Amino acid sequence: MPTVADQRLQKAIALWNEAYELHMQGQLDEAVELYSRSIEVQPTAEAYTFRGWARSHQDDVDEAIADCKRAIEVDPEFGNPYNDIGSYLVRKGEREAAIPWLERAKLAPRYEPRHFPFLNLGRIYLGLGQLGRAIAEFEGALALNPGDESTIEMLEALRRKLN
Repeated sequence: MPTVADQRLQKAIALWNEAYELHMQGQLDEAVELYSRSIEVQPTAEAYTFRGWARSHQDDVDEAIADCKRAIEVDPEFGNPYNDIGSYLVRKGEREAAIPWLERAKLAPRYEPRHFPFLNLGRIYLGLGQLGRAIAEFEGALALNPGDESTIEMLEALRRKLN
């Protein structure tokens, strides 16, 4: 028989799943509401992170960052919020501030898709004119996601620039 805590978590996950479906359909207000209800039932790193993602789609980047920081408080091993904070900071024009967050995402024990922070760092270093570092990050992304055509093309273009 499930415990009360197990039942709460199951309810929170069900609300999160429903929120995610609405989010993917572009119903952002409704998704944010259901992510919030999920958090009220049982705070999870996933609900905070995905509520932040929905808020970022509503152009509320500061609240998105705040949600990701709450997610990290709940589960510091979950890598998605670190990457998301990094990408939101880039969106705000704060590329260099994003770097430590993306580096932490690369080290997080629980994170999929693991190649995203490498791609984000590669783009940052490319924008900063640091081609060698950009290439190293894109190579890291490709090692984790072999065969990704856009990453292969990016690496080939960068290597041509260096030669």
